[in-house]
Amino acid sequence: MHEDQLLPAEPGVRAIARELYRHAKDLPLISPHGHVDPAILADDKPFPDPARLIVVPDHYVTRMLASQGIPPAALGVPALDGTPVETDGRTIWRLLAANWHLFRGTPSRLWTEGVLSSVFGVDAPLNAGTADDVYDAIAARLADPEFRPRALFERFNLESLATTESPLSDLGAHAKLAADGWGGPGGRVITTFRPDDLVDPDWPGWAERVEQLGAGTFGEFLDRLRERRRAFIAAGATSSDHGHPSAATLALPADEAAALFDRALRGRAEAGDAERFRAHMLVEFARMSVEDGLVMQLHPGAVRNHNAALFARHGRDVGGDIPGPTEYVRSLKPLLDAFGTDPRFRIVLYTLDETVFTRELAPLAGGYPAVFLGAPWWFLDSPEGLRRFRETVTETAGFSNTSGFVDDTRAFCSIPVRHDVARRVDAGFLARLVAEHRLPLDEAAETIADLAYHLPKRVFQRTVHTGDSA
Repeated sequence: MHEDQLLPAEPGVRAIARELYRHAKDLPLISPHGHVDPAILADDKPFPDPARLIVVPDHYVTRMLASQGIPPAALGVPALDGTPVETDGRTIWRLLAANWHLFRGTPSRLWTEGVLSSVFGVDAPLNAGTADDVYDAIAARLADPEFRPRALFERFNLESLATTESPLSDLGAHAKLAADGWGGPGGRVITTFRPDDLVDPDWPGWAERVEQLGAGTFGEFLDRLRERRRAFIAAGATSSDHGHPSAATLALPADEAAALFDRALRGRAEAGDAERFRAHMLVEFARMSVEDGLVMQLHPGAVRNHNAALFARHGRDVGGDIPGPTEYVRSLKPLLDAFGTDPRFRIVLYTLDETVFTRELAPLAGGYPAVFLGAPWWFLDSPEGLRRFRETVTETAGFSNTSGFVDDTRAFCSIPVRHDVARRVDAGFLARLVAEHRLPLDEAAETIADLAYHLPKRVFQRTVHTGDSA
């Protein structure tokens, strides 16, 4: 990676950006929102072959190749319908290398080449001619104890990594991490409470999962969820995470909410019931956050499983989701009327709809002390997406109403690269403010350290409340 990668092209501004980047590049990494399998770190086994580490689990990569007619099965993505799947790692890697030109200009190329270079020390360009040499170099390093998951965790300078689990998880991997001194409250690897599969009656198998939770009435349902939140807090959780189709919230009377729950549980839900139930549950979860101190994260707007054929063959989370337009101002009002100014409540808002950053989200963060802006994520956590975010929200929300970068990844080895990209982009943005005499250099240096480290540490730190005050 070039030392000036992503920094401004104009020499004077680039010099300022270099100076600012030096204030951030070696700060520890806080990863408060991600999807790394905690078993990777709990078991600390050597990673499998390069393809199963870098290609198979990364739906950014497999999605691009699928868009060009290369089926996920050919890339080793597990199939639900019995479709034969390629199992030879070298064959999968060669297929990626032969099609590497498809990733020109994409963040996937930036991240992957960063992983090859900064994590594995491989600087050769990836193509059909170099595929085997690159594969062999990575495979040789994966056999080295210094490339085991926990050793890499230390090398990445990760201070905290949050994973994401359903309330139905037994949190076994986190128990093992805690026993080894890696998990639990204040630990290096912590969990996040993600209840989507229990609050979405449209999700197949919902009633069975509610039964597994041990709830037959709405009151029992809320009680069991509170119990599971306590178990997650004991496993180190500092936040909850909610990926609803929309940002709709509703504060329903207790009897109406119970009726929605009962109809759905009996398979007699009416049109609109599921959306109303999800909307009400967001208010219930906000109430629980006031009680137990978990920071609430909301990231709506993904049209899940839009590619029906891909979903039928390979299941969820394999690249078949598409962003949709999302409205926040009216949708969030019931929740914010109840808790938006409560000092015991904190909510981090994300979006896949860039059109709302200036119009809705920045003003909301600038108008409610409980609201913070989450970083661009998923389809937006690219260099240009990160730049547009700073340009469009800063004038209204400032820097301190944002919550720092989140890598939102399953690809463990890409975490330091993704954070480095965000730090470089922020260095460039702040350098322009300095060059235009809008911000003194010393304040810009303080700000980039805040964005990279201090803000996410402060925003996502769970606060335990007693009584009626913060």
